[in-house]
Amino acid sequence: MPEFVTLETATARIHDGCTLALGGMTVYRRPAGFVRVLLRRQPRPRDLTLLCFTAGIESDWLVGAGCVRAVRSVYFGLESFGFAPMFTQAAQRGDIQIIEETEQSLAMGIRAQMAGVGFMPSRAWLGTDLPRLRPDVKTIQDPYNGETLMAFPAIHCDVAVLHGLAADKAGNVLVNNNLGVDLELVYISDWIIVTVEQIVDRLERTTDGFLIPAPGISQIVHLPNGAHPTSCYPLYPVAGSIFLSYIDACNDDSFEGWLASHDQ
Repeated sequence: MPEFVTLETATARIHDGCTLALGGMTVYRRPAGFVRVLLRRQPRPRDLTLLCFTAGIESDWLVGAGCVRAVRSVYFGLESFGFAPMFTQAAQRGDIQIIEETEQSLAMGIRAQMAGVGFMPSRAWLGTDLPRLRPDVKTIQDPYNGETLMAFPAIHCDVAVLHGLAADKAGNVLVNNNLGVDLELVYISDWIIVTVEQIVDRLERTTDGFLIPAPGISQIVHLPNGAHPTSCYPLYPVAGSIFLSYIDACNDDSFEGWLASHDQ
């Protein structure tokens, strides 16, 4: 049975140097409320490795606040709103390490961790320059036919944070069908925190969403509007005006001021 805890209790699990995974997709169902409260901590967490299938505005806050040492993600940006400004600045200055990933490499690393093995073989990246950027990705010989394959190392995660539509009192969580790699993060992470829009007596399986069973979750936090300013379909849409004000503030070197004025 997961614990039902306060947001402050949940954010205390994020320690310096850990690998932190954030669920959701681009500007949809991101754990933005969790990140806002995490950034209130003094001192803020440091040297995080940020793991995302796609990293969005909440990830950009962490980079801008100086919390992130390394990023491994297929994409880092604000979708139709353009570049993620603080990540773009940090990457151009060389302030953060970028662990190059593609959809295939991330999938293979996650599958290896789920299978409890050190790597997962694939034909991905063969004949490209990507292995030069990732010396930890080796080549191996298929023992059955001698074919050369890439061996993608397992990806381990300390803490994953997801956002869901609802949780029931038994600890099951409902997410919508835009899953990204949320379900896989449950399998590869040591600790799984889920913020949810509401708590209900009982959840039933539905074609409009997917249930994460209680045994896969460590802590649940009741956090209405916890994905804002990203969307949480079907409850609320993307808050485009907030994205635009954020980009303008970052371009004016007013990141911390914007963060303080939107700390709600």
